[in-house]
Amino acid sequence: MRAVSAAAGRGLGDAALAELVQIRASQLNHCAFCLHLHLGIARQEGVDERRLDLLAAWEEAGDVFDARERAAPALTEAVTVLTEGFVPDAVYEEAAGHFDADGLAHLLALVAAVNGWNRLMAARRIPPGSADW
Repeated sequence: MRAVSAAAGRGLGDAALAELVQIRASQLNHCAFCLHLHLGIARQEGVDERRLDLLAAWEEAGDVFDARERAAPALTEAVTVLTEGFVPDAVYEEAAGHFDADGLAHLLALVAAVNGWNRLMAARRIPPGSADW
């Protein structure tokens, strides 16, 4: 899983966006360990605090996120929360309009990987900041 996560993040070609995607999935999954980890990495990558503060409300954040940066969390949410059915075609098509085929594959792999991590860490009840994982 580490290798898939790393390759997907690198393949996306935008370290800040990769962290925002992982933070958004971790918010939805209530994974404190992953939130702590990815918020720290995002800060190291220089992601603006305002963007981190508003990520949970990205749809209402105005011009804080550009169209590509809005397409990524929309797809992240649709893939993460499947209780309402399949990923809507409009969400997928919007993301496909902002990412080429490789970028879209890396984005989807990153979302799948962070969802796996979220489930493992939450199920194991690994506390935020723990080195014992």
